[in-house]
Formats: sequence, structure tokens, C-alpha cells
Amino acid sequence: MYYERPPKRRSKFSYFVVALIAAIVGGIVSAYIAPVYLYGKLIPMPDIYKENMSNVEKQINITPNSDISSVSAVAKKAMSSVVGITTIQVQRKFIWEEEVEGVGSGIVINPNGYILTNSHVVGDGKAKRISVLFENGDKMPGKVLWNDAVLDLAIVKVEATQLPTAELGDSDSLEVGQLAVAIGNPLGLDFQRTVTSGVISGLNRSVRVDQYNVIENLIQTDASINPGNSGGPLLNNKGEVIGINTVKIRSQVGEGLGFAIPINVAKPIIDGVVKQGDFKTVYMGFTGIEVEKYEMKYGVELNADKGIIIDEILPNSPAEKAGLKPGDIIIKIDNQEIESMNQLKKILYKYKKGDRATLAVIRNNKEMAVEIIFSDVK
Repeated sequence: MYYERPPKRRSKFSYFVVALIAAIVGGIVSAYIAPVYLYGKLIPMPDIYKENMSNVEKQINITPNSDISSVSAVAKKAMSSVVGITTIQVQRKFIWEEEVEGVGSGIVINPNGYILTNSHVVGDGKAKRISVLFENGDKMPGKVLWNDAVLDLAIVKVEATQLPTAELGDSDSLEVGQLAVAIGNPLGLDFQRTVTSGVISGLNRSVRVDQYNVIENLIQTDASINPGNSGGPLLNNKGEVIGINTVKIRSQVGEGLGFAIPINVAKPIIDGVVKQGDFKTVYMGFTGIEVEKYEMKYGVELNADKGIIIDEILPNSPAEKAGLKPGDIIIKIDNQEIESMNQLKKILYKYKKGDRATLAVIRNNKEMAVEIIFSDVK
């Protein structure tokens, strides 16, 4: 004989608990499991989910790790092509001379030993000795093949082959807000190949470096650029060189502003030096002076706010053949305003022998157009 327990009567609370659990499980299935594993596979997908999925696909997901991984990939791609440059320059002080060591950066632009850097890094071509330090520890002597103090660019050559080479980008396609990564040797070789990142803060900036020189059309970035970074690359998110770091202006109230020379300025120069061993620019064949300086020197007021007033025309020059005369004021070249001789010199870098340009000239208080053919180089 055994004891049979009578059936246990369930309370109303137990039914409530079961219903609550069933509702939670059903919610999970409908919200997470069905859209991922069932809809579109075992059962038809409702229209509302199709619309939501379409909207999700259009979203761009940005995570905190995105920038970090991008910067890391950029640095990894370009690092081996970045070099350190040390120089010995002779500086005259009163009646004696002393040797001064300088440190900068550079970027390999051709596997056969061609390196792009700033002109001031190599003493504007006057450095007594140049040494180039590579990522693998190799150190080689270098020599300047070409430099221009106005552009602040130089090309140094070392006797080497099969060097890791940087990929050049397109600085004309840059937009404000894009990623910018700088690599260089800030504060000397103790901090070789330091990587800093930021964004493109501005384009076509002009910076006055001294009383007479203004560097124009610069890329502005908030990536940290310090002494020693000069000559190093500014890179985009593909690891391509978009600029050569050149100027740092320190603000009295905050972080400094970094500037770089657009790489497209250097491309024709690189091509000429690599192929011919030098780069020669076209010239116009006249001597002149800025309007502002002329007015201050002679105490007169010209009928132009900006421009170059021609002082002398060289014989058989493009200027003479174009019909230019002493006293003419050149205010534009191909609709680009001219303010200084240095600016005009930089503009001429984009022209080749045989190219034509239209000058806007003021003669006898009247503006006229003059066509010039760049038939000579120097």
C-alpha cells in the first residue's frame, strides 16, 4: 500500500510568472532571433524589417578604434620610406666660422636613392656634410641635386638601390576634415619616426616666414609638427604622401599649427630631377620690383594695389618677344593675381618650355592682355 499525494493546486501567482516568462522569450525571439535566423530563411521577412534593414545598411559605423587602426596602418605602410637627415653647416659669426649640426626628416621618392626634403633642412644647398639614416640603421652620405629656398624643397641623392619608396597621393583632391598623419624626427634623432595624427584643418594657407618671404598654398593640419619634423611626410588615410611638413607656428594661447607643402607642387620637380638630374624652370626675362616696395622707395603712387613693375627687359627673352616694356605692371598670370617676385617664381614652376600664358598688364593706366610663350628655361 502506498500513499498517493493529491494533485497540488496552483496559485494565481504561478500562472502570472509563467505568462511573464513566455512574454519575455517571445519578445527575444521576435526582436533578435527571428530577424537574424528565421526571416528570409524559414519564414518570409515582414516589410517593416526590410525597411529597417535597408536603413541599417546605409549607416556608416564609426568606432573609437577606427582612427587608431587607420593611423597604425598608415604608419606601417610609410614608415620604412621615412629617413632622418643630419647636416653639418658652417655659420659665420663676426670674424670667425663655426660648424653647426642640424637635424631633419625626409622621404624616399625613388628606389634609386632620391629623397625629398625641405631646402632649409640641407642649409638651402650649402650644407658642408649630409648624412641620411634609414629605418634599418644604415647611414649613408647624401648630396643635394636640387633645391629652392623659395619653395623650401630639396632633393637629396644617396648611392643606393631598391630602397623602400613612398607612394605619392593627390594633394589637389584634399578636403578639410580628412585624416592627416605626420611622421618625422621631432627634437632630433632621439625620437626617430615619431607618428602624430590629426585632420586637414585648412587648405591654400599663406604663412609669412620673414619680412620678405611668404610661403603660399600650404596645407594646414593639427597633427603635431615640431622641430626635426621638417622634410617629413604628411600622409592621407591610404598612406600616400600628400605634403612635405615645413612650418610650425606656435600660438600663444594653445596648440601650434602645422603646415605642409602640397606634394603636387613637387611632382614635376621630382620627375625632372630623376629623369635629367636637375630641374629647370621657365623664365620670363625681366627684372622687377613689387608695387608696394616701388612706391615706398620712390615716394610715388602707382595705379595698382598689387603686382610687379618691370624695371628692365632682357634681350631676346620671352618678355621682349611678348612686347613687354619697362614700366609695365604685371598684376595677373592666367587670372592668378601676382603680389611678389617670389610668388611669380613659384607660379612659373608649373609651366614647361613651349607653354603659353596670358598676362594682365597695366600700361599707361590702362589694363591690357599680353600673351607670353615660355621658350627658354634656366
